[in-house]
Amino acid sequence: MSATDLVLRFVYSGNPNADPRTANILQITEGADGPIELYKFHHPNTGLATGVTSIQRKNPETQVWENAGQIEWTSNTNGAVYFGGVERVSFRELRKAKKPSSKSRRFKVNNSEYKWKVAENGADLICVSDNLTNRGKTIALWTQETLILRVAERAEGFLDRVVVTCFLNLWFKRLNLW
Repeated sequence: MSATDLVLRFVYSGNPNADPRTANILQITEGADGPIELYKFHHPNTGLATGVTSIQRKNPETQVWENAGQIEWTSNTNGAVYFGGVERVSFRELRKAKKPSSKSRRFKVNNSEYKWKVAENGADLICVSDNLTNRGKTIALWTQETLILRVAERAEGFLDRVVVTCFLNLWFKRLNLW
């Protein structure tokens, strides 16, 4: 990872009644006055495993919140993500295991494949490219201790996909269902 990475801090609600699928994601920029809100994940606390998590992204040009998609949960472990409200992708496709014993979870973007895997410390997550030309190159790193996701500059074109798959993988890890 390098100095040009996007640094994103996940901030979960301090309200004990808030659904854990609700989070704000702040961009930390060196030399800036403070963090900038970039994403909002909101899941109403209904007490049910089902429901819809809305995903909003702040447009840096206009400073207006825009719909980045939604997550429709049919259970704690099943559902689909609508990216931009248009493209529907099931959890299964966003967390695909190559083999039943696989320790990584794969997803595709524009015919390129990437995989999240649990780091050696058992807490952090690493996302690497799984393409022939860039195999094994890290595109994102989640640090559990600081709740920070570092995303390589080359992944900015599919940032929504990286952030949402990280969010989903953290949810499944929290449920001990990696």
